[in-house]
Amino acid sequence: MPSSSMMATARQPKWIALLILALVLASVFVVLSAWQFDQSRTERGQTPADTETPVELTAIYEPGRAMTTAQADRIVTLTGRFEEGTQVMIADRLFNGENGYWAVAAFAVDGAPGGEVIPVVRGWSETYDDVGEPPSGQLSLQGRLLPTEAPGPGPREMPAGVLPTLSVAELINLWDTDSYSGFVVDFTGTAAEGSPLETVWVGPQPEDSEINWLNLFYALEWIVFAAFAFYLWWRMVKDAHLRQLEEERLDREWEEQWRAEQLRKRRLAERTTDDDQ
Repeated sequence: MPSSSMMATARQPKWIALLILALVLASVFVVLSAWQFDQSRTERGQTPADTETPVELTAIYEPGRAMTTAQADRIVTLTGRFEEGTQVMIADRLFNGENGYWAVAAFAVDGAPGGEVIPVVRGWSETYDDVGEPPSGQLSLQGRLLPTEAPGPGPREMPAGVLPTLSVAELINLWDTDSYSGFVVDFTGTAAEGSPLETVWVGPQPEDSEINWLNLFYALEWIVFAAFAFYLWWRMVKDAHLRQLEEERLDREWEEQWRAEQLRKRRLAERTTDDDQ
């Protein structure tokens, strides 16, 4: 039986059918890879197009919820009043190239579902004392909504009433009241006459395109699966071809042995006939 080539094995109907199946699976895997690759190019910190259009705070943001990219950096309006005795100073804040402090106080928001407050940055000062107390009475503010900062490292040695970061978690413990998880940098200016506070302006965060490495890993993984589908088909064809070659070898050996045995028997018979004569 003549030896067949591997291509001849691959052209058999069952292997052609399996090749078509491998092509279908590989196509699905490539589509999934393309989707994961597209997801890996997620825009981190991208500001919505309407960040500069003022919206009511209570209309877009709820207390107790993490801030999303659709809410962060928005200019918001809010009404309410500053809570007496809640002002703190946040250290290491730059203003026109100079280091100083932010004056922050709890602002009770009208319309907050549970009477929550939100930290409001009233302004910047070069020193942490003598900045004046927040104004009393009903106020309307407008400013930029920003997510909470992480708590500052400890232990730390700082003057009383001065914190290293604007961490809402720390302020909640300090004020002993429920709060929104973000804060507002006030643009309207709430400093009293003669106060050294300067109104702080914070622009929208720049777009920062980052790669989502987990999605990128999944994209590469689907490509590997697609390649493996073809490899598996090739391996199965190769194994079938090797089995066929082995069967052909065994057939040849058996045929050679059978012929040798028949020849031996014939010679033995001829020898026996010669001896009888």
